[in-house]
Amino acid sequence: MEQKPVYYSEYLQLDKIINAQDPESFKEGQTPAHDEMLFIVIHQAYELWFKQILFEVNSAIEILNKPVVNDNKSELQTVVHRLRRVVTILNVLVHQVDILETMTPMDFLDFRDLLRPASGFQSWQFKILEAKLGLKFDERFGQHYYISQLKPSDVDIIKQAEKGPSVLQLINKWLERMPFLSDSKFWNNSKNEHPFFSQYENIYNAGLAESEKGNSETFKKLFYTDSEDRNLSAAACRSALFIMLYRGYPLLDVPFDLLDTLLEIDNQMGNWRYRHLNMVRRMIGTRVGTGGSTGAGYLQGAMDKHYIFKEISQLNSFLIDRRKLPALPKELTDVLGYQF
Repeated sequence: MEQKPVYYSEYLQLDKIINAQDPESFKEGQTPAHDEMLFIVIHQAYELWFKQILFEVNSAIEILNKPVVNDNKSELQTVVHRLRRVVTILNVLVHQVDILETMTPMDFLDFRDLLRPASGFQSWQFKILEAKLGLKFDERFGQHYYISQLKPSDVDIIKQAEKGPSVLQLINKWLERMPFLSDSKFWNNSKNEHPFFSQYENIYNAGLAESEKGNSETFKKLFYTDSEDRNLSAAACRSALFIMLYRGYPLLDVPFDLLDTLLEIDNQMGNWRYRHLNMVRRMIGTRVGTGGSTGAGYLQGAMDKHYIFKEISQLNSFLIDRRKLPALPKELTDVLGYQF
């Protein structure tokens, strides 16, 4: 079939996008506020980027949710590549605040009251993103306000997203099946304890300062005890720590990139919340938000609590000097290295 010629503006549907700004202050009977146009364009750009981020995260979930992720094919690399794109987009979102901050508090007051009760808190796409990554409702700050300002249709979309598998849940399953620590070809578990981790624990404890001695009990709890209040199982934590320790082996390079990318997503989302918080303090001080939230108070609470991959980041507390790492069995290093 002959392909119909594509025209730039029609392909991008620019007629819809460029005409999608309808400032409240420009309407009949109001005094036009110049900066309201900037405010709308910035937030529309945010929502478009949220859409792209969700597109990338959903594709990663689809791959990770397969019965088996083939680490020897490009699937894991694809997940890392797309989540790295998410990191880059989040970095752009952080820097978009620079543009928004060219608006002064008085410029904002020219149209702020016309926005009530609309609020960025009503961004259902951002809430879906948090849920898809792994933020549970029980771990949210301000649960009483979480969906109170949303339309029922938006609440349904969010609740549906919360029911599906999250990146964090799927990463846990992926880590649990890593064979290197459980395969009897590599280890002799005759004493009902893992030879690598028993040796590693002794090295770790020997390197603790006096004030850190309590970490030895935390080590046992984190790597040997499962409970309902954790997102990563003990087995998953052992695998993740092993990846971090021996990332120099080629077979663990992409798995480490995946874990590091998840931490960077948390980092960039934290940066975005921090910039948002400071901007709100600059614009409205301690006043309540247009949607009725506590404004800066709510943003501070969310910034402090909404770290999704914190259980991965806390593993860094249990790393040791690479020069003290236990030597791995040759049978295992042969598998982890290049084969000729």
